[in-house]
Amino acid sequence: MAWADYRKNSKKAKIHLGFNLNQGIPSKFFFTNGKGAERPFVSQILLPGQTGVGDRGYQKHDLFDSLQDEGKSFVIRIKANTSKTCLKKNEVNPDSIVFYDAEVLLGKPQNNNQTKRSVRLVGYRVDGVDYWIATDRRDLIAEQIAKIYKLRWDIEKFFAWWKHNLRVYHLIAKSEYGLMVQILAGLITYLLLLFRYCLQMECLRLCWNPWL
Repeated sequence: MAWADYRKNSKKAKIHLGFNLNQGIPSKFFFTNGKGAERPFVSQILLPGQTGVGDRGYQKHDLFDSLQDEGKSFVIRIKANTSKTCLKKNEVNPDSIVFYDAEVLLGKPQNNNQTKRSVRLVGYRVDGVDYWIATDRRDLIAEQIAKIYKLRWDIEKFFAWWKHNLRVYHLIAKSEYGLMVQILAGLITYLLLLFRYCLQMECLRLCWNPWL
């Protein structure tokens, strides 16, 4: 895999995959060598009007600006020690898991990494862990933002299932084209299995429908 540059004596390829959380299926993917950066593909995966959900690896303040400019939404966890300038605080329910909800600028202007456009920052606590979520979704309540971020774990479940059941990491071909065909075959297999499962569940529902 001479094409899959990573580091000395090590070759890797990387998939940048968009996963549709509403439908539970992969939507888009891009293929690079192991050094390929992930953040630039966020804008290519998202369409205007869609909301991207990401972990702290996707925190980049100019990305937050550009996504808003493109009409694309985001719900992305940020580091707890991120500098923030509060512009306006929103009320929070004292009985809620949410302890912070405000309109802020992220980063420091002297470091040239401050967001040019404000973002909504939601802080909530689950099992003693604080989560800080940056978003532009001002149409939702803070608890809904927390629930959206929780859905990110469905992506981890998908990859865990894929690795365990399809074993796509035993390489059949080592060329860039051949490896892409293998990955596509794995994704198609996943979709066919999901489709069969949905059909079985629908048949089961119809069989037990008391109105039939």
